[in-house]
Amino acid sequence: MATTTDVQDIKKEKILEASFQRFLHYGYSKTTMNEIAGDLSMSKALLYYYFPDKSQLYVAVMRKLADDYLNNLQKAAGSFIDLKNAFEFQINTHHDFIAKNYNFFDFFRLNEQNLPGTIWDIVGEVHKGELDLLVNVVETEVAKGTIKPIDNPADIVALLLDALHGVRVSAASYKKIVFPQKEELEELRVKRLLLSRIFINGLAS
Repeated sequence: MATTTDVQDIKKEKILEASFQRFLHYGYSKTTMNEIAGDLSMSKALLYYYFPDKSQLYVAVMRKLADDYLNNLQKAAGSFIDLKNAFEFQINTHHDFIAKNYNFFDFFRLNEQNLPGTIWDIVGEVHKGELDLLVNVVETEVAKGTIKPIDNPADIVALLLDALHGVRVSAASYKKIVFPQKEELEELRVKRLLLSRIFINGLAS
């Protein structure tokens, strides 16, 4: 028999899924709590019982997305042929995640100069997951002798990730834009792959 906690967890999960679909198709700014409640055939009061406002609901959905993303990274750990394969996986996985969920991230575009601390906490956890994945591969390749020994692999990989995330398309090179336009994503992916190959060649030399 389901407990009260189980029932609440199920309702919360349904709220998160319905909210994600709304945010994904219409974006944060064009989604209302009334619409989400209507999608669930739920009273607005009950929805507010679980999530006091739309921004907290958005953060909860983002947390779920981030957890799914990190789980995918963890599942791939230890399965890479070499360093090139690992970096291509990380770059392509990150690209696919942003492209697939692009409308969801309109909150970033609307608030890129004033994002809540909770959002940055989640972004930081995702960054750490990517860092840990790649550092592990670098250390594995060093142990195998395929690349030269590195004294500070975490610092080196962190520098590369910073460089990858700092890549801009030509048209936006001089603009202070945090989140790219959708039509720019493929160009960014290609440039990041090129930069990662230059980095890998440097480790192997």
